[in-house]
Amino acid sequence: MEPRRRLHLLAALALLLAAPARARVLLSQKDALALAFPGDQKVERRTAFLTDEQLAAAEKAAGTKIDSKVWTYYVGSSSAAGTAYFESHRVRTMNEAFMVVVNPDATVRFIEILSFAEPSEYQAPKKWLDQFSGKPLNDDLMLRRGLRNITGASLTSDAVTRGVRRVLAVHQVLQAGTGQ
Repeated sequence: MEPRRRLHLLAALALLLAAPARARVLLSQKDALALAFPGDQKVERRTAFLTDEQLAAAEKAAGTKIDSKVWTYYVGSSSAAGTAYFESHRVRTMNEAFMVVVNPDATVRFIEILSFAEPSEYQAPKKWLDQFSGKPLNDDLMLRRGLRNITGASLTSDAVTRGVRRVLAVHQVLQAGTGQ
């Protein structure tokens, strides 16, 4: 192979290897909803448009900024089904998306990671995510209070915690608006 062509191929290979990694999709939204609402449950998709007052109340309760006034969520047909929300945010330089299923009593049922674009060693393990189960939005739903940090992945643990707090705060505001 002539040296010039070899140089072009090496340059192309270097660019390919240096290209940013795409998010690893771990679970589709459809599959995540099937985990949240198993069996033959009907799932209703709803969209809420927060008022300025609701957004301010949710941000105050969450203790963090909420970027959108539009929230889509999913409600199961049984009375114990709960509500599923999808949250996405930047962890360090790449994005993460997860589903939070909220019980009728406004506690976390479980969290499921849908995609994670950071290196896999920084992804929150299931055992760490399980510590959110049964927790409401309160002062203990914070790292180094009622939640352990992830050693070596503190940005991930902070991002997930802030995301769960946003979801629970929006849920709280929406429930207050429906009188439930």
